[in-house]
Amino acid sequence: MMNKTLLVELRTEELPPKALAKLGEVFAAGVHAGLADRNLVQAGGAYRWFATPRRLAVQIPQVLAVAPDATVHEKVMPVAVALDKDGQPTPALLKKLDAKGIPTSEIGKFEKRLDGKSETFFYEATVKGAQLAEVLGGIVGDALKKLPIPKVMRWGDSDVQFVRPVHGLVMLHGEHVVAGEALGLTSGNATLGHRFLAAGPLPLASADDYEAKLEADGKVVASFARRREIIAQALQRKADELGAQVKLLDALLDEVTALVEWPVIYVSEFESEYLEVPQECLILTMQANQKYFPLFDAAGKLQNRFLIVSNMAVADPKNIVGGNARVVRPRLSDARFFFNQDRKATLASRLEKLGSVVYHNKLGSLLQRVERMESLARTIAGKLNADTVLAARAARLAKADLVTDMVGEFPELQGIMGRYYALHDGEDTQVADAIQAHYQPRFAGDALPAGNIACAAALADKLDALVGFFGIGQVPTGDKDPFGLRRAALGVLRILMESPLPLDLGELIDEAANGFAAGVLTAADCRTQLHDFMLDRLRGYLRDAGHGQDVIEAVLAQRPTRIDLVPAKLDAVQKFLAHDAAQALAAANKRIGNILKKADGAIPEPDVALLQEAAEKALFERVVQLSPLVKSHVANGDYADALIALSGVRAEVDRFFDEVMVNTDEPLVRANRLGLLKSLFDQLNAVADISKLAV
Repeated sequence: MMNKTLLVELRTEELPPKALAKLGEVFAAGVHAGLADRNLVQAGGAYRWFATPRRLAVQIPQVLAVAPDATVHEKVMPVAVALDKDGQPTPALLKKLDAKGIPTSEIGKFEKRLDGKSETFFYEATVKGAQLAEVLGGIVGDALKKLPIPKVMRWGDSDVQFVRPVHGLVMLHGEHVVAGEALGLTSGNATLGHRFLAAGPLPLASADDYEAKLEADGKVVASFARRREIIAQALQRKADELGAQVKLLDALLDEVTALVEWPVIYVSEFESEYLEVPQECLILTMQANQKYFPLFDAAGKLQNRFLIVSNMAVADPKNIVGGNARVVRPRLSDARFFFNQDRKATLASRLEKLGSVVYHNKLGSLLQRVERMESLARTIAGKLNADTVLAARAARLAKADLVTDMVGEFPELQGIMGRYYALHDGEDTQVADAIQAHYQPRFAGDALPAGNIACAAALADKLDALVGFFGIGQVPTGDKDPFGLRRAALGVLRILMESPLPLDLGELIDEAANGFAAGVLTAADCRTQLHDFMLDRLRGYLRDAGHGQDVIEAVLAQRPTRIDLVPAKLDAVQKFLAHDAAQALAAANKRIGNILKKADGAIPEPDVALLQEAAEKALFERVVQLSPLVKSHVANGDYADALIALSGVRAEVDRFFDEVMVNTDEPLVRANRLGLLKSLFDQLNAVADISKLAV
């Protein structure tokens, strides 16, 4: 049973760069899982994956040539079906044995076991261990079939299909080639190096030699992770040499890593006259179209130099540097042309065009959406004592840049270009800033819009979308969220909670819904459904932030609408949990809640004249004493003090439940005791539903 390193490499034509890392990871995991399923390698063991533009590979240590034999207990059939009334094998049993190749003489060795309610025959059999040479081709083929490839292609006259044409297969166990096929290729032990920097096949003496051999003789850094790190360090080193700053964006780093096998960094430049164009436009065209890394000065201002990650190491890079400068020039020229053309018309003059752009066939045009946003932003600004005119103006112009040439070419610049054009038009600076900021936060960790005017525009944008799509029944399901409603909901919650803004979410939803024409929002109870959806988003956000599940549920169980108060309530409940009385009061609160749920009819206020037992009188006095104190703490936002004050009622609660029968036969007394418990229950839940804290 040889125990050696296994190497599997598939060589292809250039693979899709944005999917390369995922393809490499999934392929390696699939091969390893297939081996583990056949006991040829330990499940959960280590392995290494490799991915370059022209290869996917996996290197797995400690792989057996032959798996050990295994003993299995196989279910045959129920005894009542297997044997007739005389104890002889039935035709059904004989057919089953024949199909499995089990001699009838083995029937006496069958084990009887209860399987559910029936007695069943089981057969102990020895299964021969899998041989690597026999199964590896199938394992590799299965792993390739499971790759996340949206589209496959054919090439030549073959029926083989894959994401790109394939040209070579290595399957090496230690020093030995494992014979097999995958995608019409026969396995061997020779790989290929860099397309231009290495010549001829590279025979591999051992599976362990793969990475070192490729790098030394083939000019290929096979490891995706190591190649990425080499690129990141080389970019930073080159920027430092030039006295400049470089931004190592993860997505761009991943993409250039997937485009090269032997990374080399070169410096190129463009004419400084293009720096008159907003730098966001130039940065985007360099990063998105050309995969360059722009350089910045210490203040973050774009320079007219950029870094190239090349796949070629040459003594004189003049042609590479000059060629890239020539390629980027038309892109920058286009950006300058779009910028100059767009400024010939004001944002306000473009609003009419929004009327011919359909937002959604049930929700009207973009112009109708902007008009709803304008009204809603004005209302929100009024609630915040902000300038309602500026907020309405920002919302009205927020989408106008969508019909500009620059945003038409680069949709990622929406809002950004709106700000530049608004400033050029002479709009108020707060309006211009709000036009850009109203899309924020765009992703996890993104900055929030700054200032009440920007917040009003951002909330109007997101709430209009949320209410509109929920109102027509377009609710996110599973992993499908085509309108980005989860992101919009979290954006609203973060703005309300982290800014913070003293706004009522329920009122905001109602205001947004009132902006739609009658008959548009047809989904039943969409406002409640949207509130539930947003609380669910908040639940996940708070969990990711490190808050305990029980604390989160205690606060959100009350379906809060003042989201700005949620952090303080979470902190208060967390502090209350550390108090000695917390668990006892949580359990009592849960018990009281269950009693009140079973009560029939309205529950009256407690009447001191109907109190009979000393324990209920003591509880009543304590509740009356605590009521103004708790209300004062809650009104002042001192939630922790309110909960700590309530902890003082523990002794009276314990005594009440020990000595008092709530559901007495006397109706008036019973109702009065329920009223006393209701009064206590309301106080205990003034901050959060502490029953959720009960263990």
